[in-house]
Amino acid sequence: MILPKIRDQRFITIRRGGTLTDGDHRLLALWAAECAEHVLSRFEDVCPDDGRPRKAIEAARAWAKGEITVMRAREAAGASQDAAREIKEASESARMAALSAGQAAVVAHVAAHELGAAAYAIRAVMEAAPKTEREAARAAECEWQRGRLPLQIRELVLDDQRLRNGICWFLFVENDGRGVGS
Repeated sequence: MILPKIRDQRFITIRRGGTLTDGDHRLLALWAAECAEHVLSRFEDVCPDDGRPRKAIEAARAWAKGEITVMRAREAAGASQDAAREIKEASESARMAALSAGQAAVVAHVAAHELGAAAYAIRAVMEAAPKTEREAARAAECEWQRGRLPLQIRELVLDDQRLRNGICWFLFVENDGRGVGS
């Protein structure tokens, strides 16, 4: 489970009693989609005829543009999760990539899934790397993701990484081993 037990009000939209603007919610979905798309080839190389994770990423973007409903984005997320379950023995990297895509699509429903998309993408990269290079792969992917954070949500996401690092497999640590924001 990558969601906190107590929901962070910053990831709940204003109309539902939180502080998240619709614009920032859309930016979170777009960033999550970018993180998932960055590792999508790890799934598509193993399952070239299975378009469910790609459709989940497209759904995240379509929701952010107001082109589809939350329910349609959730359906696409579920299909990507199904794809991940179906290939779990074939490739752990591919499975993580499909999970990342599913997390990106479900940001439409729960904004805090943005970190799930990022974390699973990092795990996809790590799983594909030789054991001796996994830490370097983790750090590089984390840095790549942070480099794509829109300024409007940058501090929010970096603080979320710091707060949820422990339940996200400690993927968001700095190269010197300190936690995010240390």
